[in-house]
Amino acid sequence: MCGAELTALPEGVQRVARLLLDRGHAHAPQMLDDAARTAAQAADALGIEVGQIAKSIVFRRPSDDAAVLVVASGDRRVDEHKVAALVGPLARADAAFVKARTGFSIGGVSPFAHASPPVMLIDRDLFRFDEVWAAAGHPHAVVRLHPRDLERLTGAPVEDVV
Repeated sequence: MCGAELTALPEGVQRVARLLLDRGHAHAPQMLDDAARTAAQAADALGIEVGQIAKSIVFRRPSDDAAVLVVASGDRRVDEHKVAALVGPLARADAAFVKARTGFSIGGVSPFAHASPPVMLIDRDLFRFDEVWAAAGHPHAVVRLHPRDLERLTGAPVEDVV
């Protein structure tokens, strides 16, 4: 991806694309024709299993008002109790909190290139797939990854949180 291609993308996708390029990731973000705000929508648009969508779920940690981002398989439900046991008590994160902390709107929250670094966990269940797709900074943008790429690009620990 060159400079001209980057500037044609929405700002959040540009941040993600630059990070991926700088870190030598093999795949650039792709723009979809339709929004993929849910794992099911993204899987349908890509023609893959819902489980291959690496969804980003954001919580708020009240003790320090930190964003806690959990990347989990699209066909699994994040267990808040398991997450809280690892990072402390959690609260719901509204759309304004998510946008302020990550720099992305709900439905387009990427696992990387955040406005401020979140506390982050990757669910180990994603590793049942050779290839996963994550939001890339906009509800129409996705990026192809291997679950190990998520570890490498984020430095987040892999835990059982579903």
